[in-house]
Amino acid sequence: MSVKPDMATRFRGYLPVVVDFETGGFDPLNHALLEVGMVHVGFNGDRLEPTRGWRKAIQAYPGSSVDPASLKVTGIDPDDPERGAVDEKIALQEMFTDVRQAMKEANCQRAILVAHNAAFDQQFLTVAVARNALKRSPFHPFSFIDTASLAAVAFGHTVLSEACKRAAIDFDNSRAHSALYDAERAAELFCEVVNRWGLLELPQS
Repeated sequence: MSVKPDMATRFRGYLPVVVDFETGGFDPLNHALLEVGMVHVGFNGDRLEPTRGWRKAIQAYPGSSVDPASLKVTGIDPDDPERGAVDEKIALQEMFTDVRQAMKEANCQRAILVAHNAAFDQQFLTVAVARNALKRSPFHPFSFIDTASLAAVAFGHTVLSEACKRAAIDFDNSRAHSALYDAERAAELFCEVVNRWGLLELPQS
């Protein structure tokens, strides 16, 4: 007997939250977080779909470094006052508040980070949480769902733009490396894989 899909049942009590960090480089211990994009997903009938997005520009924390090569890729000017960037701790606290509310609405006990090349984002998040002495992250401390791995299995490619193309998801390269845009595309990709997999015959507990 199939169970009507809901987030808590389908993902074992975890709430998948799609996240993308734009950073000042590849070293989570030294390079700054500069932007975070986040997309929630939910069931519409039997189909998983992106629901709403959230974005915040982040001030480089004192003592951090920013690689000019990374800024060339992202197009971010950390010193641009029009970015409306906030302190890293404030950004993370607001992000966590949003995630906890979504967890409550979905009756989930914990969030799980979903991202494209998720180990990268998970490492930056873990280091930032420790740096800011945030004791109550809603995200699982070491588990995550990697859409690059899912795309390799489902579509035979790991690059986000090419995986989206193979999944018939529009991808505008001129908008890539914006945290919210990349999170939106990763969320669509994640939902497409889940929906193609189909509904599981989940046991009732």
